[in-house]
Amino acid sequence: MTKSLLSILSLGLLAVILANGSCTRSSAPAATTSAQSSSTSIKPGKALMTGADQTEKYVPYLKGKKVAMVVNPSSTIGGKSSVDSLLASGIQIVKVFGPEHGFRGNASNGAKVDDEVDAKTGIPIISLYGKKRKPSKEDLTGVDVLIYDIQDVGVRFYTNINTLRDVMESCAEHNVELMVLDRPNPHAYMIDGPILDMKYKSGIGQFPIPIAHGLTVGEFAQMVNGEGWMEKGLKLNKLNIIKLANYNHDMPYVLPVNPSPNLNTPQSVMLYPSLCLFEGTIISQGRGTHMPFTVLGAPTLKGKYDFTFTPVSIKGMSETPLHMNEVCYGLDLRKYDVEQLRKKRQINLSWMIELYKAYPEKERFFDSSYSKQMGVIERLAGVADFRKQIEAGWSEERIRETWEPGLKAYKEMRKKYLLYP
Repeated sequence: MTKSLLSILSLGLLAVILANGSCTRSSAPAATTSAQSSSTSIKPGKALMTGADQTEKYVPYLKGKKVAMVVNPSSTIGGKSSVDSLLASGIQIVKVFGPEHGFRGNASNGAKVDDEVDAKTGIPIISLYGKKRKPSKEDLTGVDVLIYDIQDVGVRFYTNINTLRDVMESCAEHNVELMVLDRPNPHAYMIDGPILDMKYKSGIGQFPIPIAHGLTVGEFAQMVNGEGWMEKGLKLNKLNIIKLANYNHDMPYVLPVNPSPNLNTPQSVMLYPSLCLFEGTIISQGRGTHMPFTVLGAPTLKGKYDFTFTPVSIKGMSETPLHMNEVCYGLDLRKYDVEQLRKKRQINLSWMIELYKAYPEKERFFDSSYSKQMGVIERLAGVADFRKQIEAGWSEERIRETWEPGLKAYKEMRKKYLLYP
């Protein structure tokens, strides 16, 4: 063990001792605690640090414990896989749970992922995106701490928050501590979209929240626990969040690692909340290209747009994309100024309105029976009215007015769970 590592561990151990020897806390912090946490000012010149990178706050606590981890390629410590880093620090990792796309990120969107043994470390990998969605009692037998360390992008239909809830349920059922290594939400500046009508609950929408929820994963874990969103009224008593340092919700953040195969550029991440709605339409969002979520188009728009792209089968990204091997005509948003999204703090609905007006066969625009690669717009938007509003030619402003009552109530509820200003 190096002297520098010994120093880090010693400092961390001292921090734990000063904190009365305990690294756990209540899973449902009082509103006063959240308010105090969120009002802490950021000191000028201090660099943002993820929870994972602040190893002094949790590595000493993990020594001597049997640890399991929920991770994917976005889970890093200092640019290195958090699993590999913690193993090098002497932490005993007994198993890894992999979400959608798998632990090493080599599975396509929606593809089932099998259990395996990690070739690099020899650690058993249990898939949470195959035969099961959450760890079983057998999976957690002998586990002292389960660590959740996955980069999220802050939108309802990005499935990692479902996995977070599922592992919280398992930990609550089997009395295992959950540690969340918090990471920034690149869309934390924005709270927008209709609140999900639970009538349309699905794999891409499981919580009564807007499309862009404005929370880090640590804050979202507190909301899940506090609002009773786990099965059978379960509550997680052992929830430990390793907070971000020097962070606020308005802070721009470029993800150091692609969060998933089809969010492969900073531009795609920023456009995702707006463009993913098109998965409930006949318009391709660029899956089957190397520029997904930065372009929009369809073959039938020929003659209306000059820009073209052709979706093809790409292993590990999209094997059977919508409009495969067909030339699509539409919008190139690769150079769109995403700062406009930050300034308005809103999803861009103008593209949906424009392309619906331009599409010649309007009865097919939202018809998911056209292709298995099309989703159901009610599940993506979360409400029945959105389709009707677009079809009726409503303006963006008029559509947004229908969202406001739900957003107002959500924003008030959200205040209870904030950890950052």
